[in-house]
Amino acid sequence: MKRILIYLIFAHLLVSFSACEKDIMGYEGKEGVYFAVRHGGQFVTNRWPYQPFSVVEFSQLTKDEVDVPLVVSITGPVKDYDRIFRVEINPDSTTAILGEHYNIPNENWTIPAGAISTNVILKVKRRPDLLDRIKTVGLRLVATQHFSLSFPEWDAIPEYTSGTVVPKFDASLHTVRISDMMVTPAVWSGSIQPGNKESGLFGIFSRKKMEFLNQYLGLKYEDFSSPTNMPMIRMLGIASDATAILVRLKDAGTPVLDSDGRLMWMGSVPWTSIIGVPYAP
Repeated sequence: MKRILIYLIFAHLLVSFSACEKDIMGYEGKEGVYFAVRHGGQFVTNRWPYQPFSVVEFSQLTKDEVDVPLVVSITGPVKDYDRIFRVEINPDSTTAILGEHYNIPNENWTIPAGAISTNVILKVKRRPDLLDRIKTVGLRLVATQHFSLSFPEWDAIPEYTSGTVVPKFDASLHTVRISDMMVTPAVWSGSIQPGNKESGLFGIFSRKKMEFLNQYLGLKYEDFSSPTNMPMIRMLGIASDATAILVRLKDAGTPVLDSDGRLMWMGSVPWTSIIGVPYAP
């Protein structure tokens, strides 16, 4: 634990006090690399913990291919020349298929002269089988002539508590979890009543219902991520608009069906929806 803190403090000193580089260069520590991935998006601060995994949820993205940047940092002194480290796929923690779910442009990556970190880029792709399962890509750092592995036994730093804390892990390994599964979002007003009847403003969440809301009302999954984005007054308006559209389409002979074949139910539509019971015109 003390060793980790010493290395991290040293790394921060390199950034904050670059004017003192001559003194810092006298540091005699292990010259190694480790995955220094922290989550929190734009809200990342020094209190977000380091984690051995990253998550890509295509259900919350509009793109079919995305680049996933994974920070790799160094311990030991900064050098005035480029240095190579190596990243390989770890078959023990990989279920995704190369070329189908992901690609990695290189195996050899560079810590540039004067730098203490760089990004390894993993390219991941949306595929149909991600709708109902999670695929993983395991990465592992490999020692080279320039770098050893800094923290094969990483202990969580007590002060970093703003996200998911993993107490111990191997910082030479990192796993990316890829999925396109839609779970009920954080803000969703709907439920099941006795007899498997849908109720509430939106009824039971489903991908088909989300696709309907996107197609006809321009809504996205992330719109339902927080009460700030989706206050009650907005939900009431959505339920009213969705009701009008569903009734109009049914009256026109083109009813909208949910994933199990039942009439889609939202708001105050004049029909009952029973989960698992298909619509019979």
